Amino acid sequence: MTEKAETMDALDSRDNAPSVKKNGQTSLLDSGEDFEVLDEDDIDDDPPPLEDAGGGKGKNTEKSENKNADMDPEPSGQVDEWLDVLGNDQLKKKVLEAGEGQDSRPQKGQNVKINLKTYLMDGTLVEEQPDLSFTLGDGDVFQALDLTVQLMEMREKALIQTDAKYAYGARGSLEPEVSPNAELSLEVELLEATDAPDLELLPPPEKIALASHKRERGNIHYQRGDYAFAVNSYGIALQITESSSKVDITPEEENELMDVKVKCLNNMAASQLKLDHYDAALKSCVSALAHQPDNIKALFRMGKVLALQGEYTEAIQTLRKALKLEPSNKTIHAELSKLVKKHSEQRGAEQAMYKKMLGNPSSSSGTQKHRAKSSWGLSWKWLFGATAVAIGGVALSVVIAARN
Repeated sequence: MTEKAETMDALDSRDNAPSVKKNGQTSLLDSGEDFEVLDEDDIDDDPPPLEDAGGGKGKNTEKSENKNADMDPEPSGQVDEWLDVLGNDQLKKKVLEAGEGQDSRPQKGQNVKINLKTYLMDGTLVEEQPDLSFTLGDGDVFQALDLTVQLMEMREKALIQTDAKYAYGARGSLEPEVSPNAELSLEVELLEATDAPDLELLPPPEKIALASHKRERGNIHYQRGDYAFAVNSYGIALQITESSSKVDITPEEENELMDVKVKCLNNMAASQLKLDHYDAALKSCVSALAHQPDNIKALFRMGKVLALQGEYTEAIQTLRKALKLEPSNKTIHAELSKLVKKHSEQRGAEQAMYKKMLGNPSSSSGTQKHRAKSSWGLSWKWLFGATAVAIGGVALSVVIAARN
């Protein structure tokens, strides 16, 4: 199907987008599967234990020296402590180098830049991404990274250990190569955090690129089965396309922005279908068709939604319109044939049910006709008999009178 090809193209294009580079992503609400991971090395694990060892379990004669040593590097105490981010021991964070204070922590919606190294738990380096940029909280990266960077201070270096459900999940990843259900270790340094650009002042080419990037992230979520996160990414992309602009925009740029918007609506409808959110999916299709009435994907998905809602007649009409626009589309052919057959079976079942409820109309009417005929037959027989008796009586009277 063309939609599948589109999601594959989106996957290929993410490496060219600035923030797509952060391959990982968050897991779906129920499945817990995620996207890419970024992480730390085990080499940085060594300093904390060494500092712990020198911290106070030495001999009594060295006690005061160790205490003074511990007093100097105050951050080392923090390095030794793991923060259980979610309280389930599946996402943990440890400070390696203290930052500039809690007031310097980034806020959700800001654009952040980090240095990232991703490792398997055995110390194998999976990927190294310097100057990785993304919008915090938008689902541009996998969930472990999105959640922990919010807790970091500017210039802080941290070690993060995450369960697979907050990284690449049960499906793993081909690029970077991560096996299914792999736990990861991330080494992260927060470099900067800046406010997101004002969409009204954003030049049209940049707005188009930003919306396309968010849509591509949604495509990646969709392909991985993370449909709820896909809906979220498509929603963010739609907000960008629908934002007003205080800068000049050409008709060509307007058309390009509209094209991105319709693609987002189509893909959102596909995700909502997967989540069984039929009313929301229908609304997305209607919105897409309001901008492009002959959009085949929107017509096809709208037909599927209507069929799932039991509106077979309207669904068949919608699919026939789509097929008329693209007669060679085998997917539409198959869906329409299946729907027509199902609709016919449903009508047959309904007719049988009505007959059962009301009885057999044909046999009932036949019985009534038979009764009517029998009634008429009895009436004529009675009339003929009465007439014969009357005639006989008259004849007998004539005979008697004649004799007299």
